Amino acid sequence: MPKVLWIIIAVAVMAAGSLTAMRFQQPKELQLQTSYVLPQARPVAPFKLQDQYGNSFTEHQLLGKWSLVFIGYTSCPDVCPTTMGKLSAAYPKLKQQMDIQVIFLSADPARDSQARLLDYMNFFNPEFIAITGEHKQLLPLSRDLGFVYAMVGDGEDYQVDHSASMTLISPQGLKVATIKPKSLKLGQVPQIANAAMISDVLAIAANQS
Repeated sequence: MPKVLWIIIAVAVMAAGSLTAMRFQQPKELQLQTSYVLPQARPVAPFKLQDQYGNSFTEHQLLGKWSLVFIGYTSCPDVCPTTMGKLSAAYPKLKQQMDIQVIFLSADPARDSQARLLDYMNFFNPEFIAITGEHKQLLPLSRDLGFVYAMVGDGEDYQVDHSASMTLISPQGLKVATIKPKSLKLGQVPQIANAAMISDVLAIAANQS
């Protein structure tokens, strides 16, 4: 067989082998139950808030570990205590397999004082972090994280309409996924099931590593 033909065959075999290797190296598509991975991970925009201890909390505190962020307010009658309870139950299981922090972003700085946020976190889990600040800082941060909120009603008993989703941030400070409430049955109020959340967060983190 001519030498040139041997070279052509060898190149074809090598190319086929490379394509096969590329197929096997490509990550499998994640099978998520209640989450959505963002098409492109982006860094969290710079911000400066305060935590429940009065310490400054910025985007730098998002580095080095996974962060699960939820927006709400301590006077919330339903969504917030339910979600915080679920996060308290899920946290030990998540912490066993990944370095993660849970962050409660308060959208009600007028009522959610440092002392009130401290009591709220201590009730659900002292390891959780609560942060807040002026609306001029909260509004752009909430939008950046994919959240919305609005004050509803007049007087001291106003309520805050807010997103019920969570945002997952990587140890590099990148927004990578949104955990969203989901209706399991027709007519059922959408909610985030703990088992689904835990499974999704662990799968996303493993896929990012």
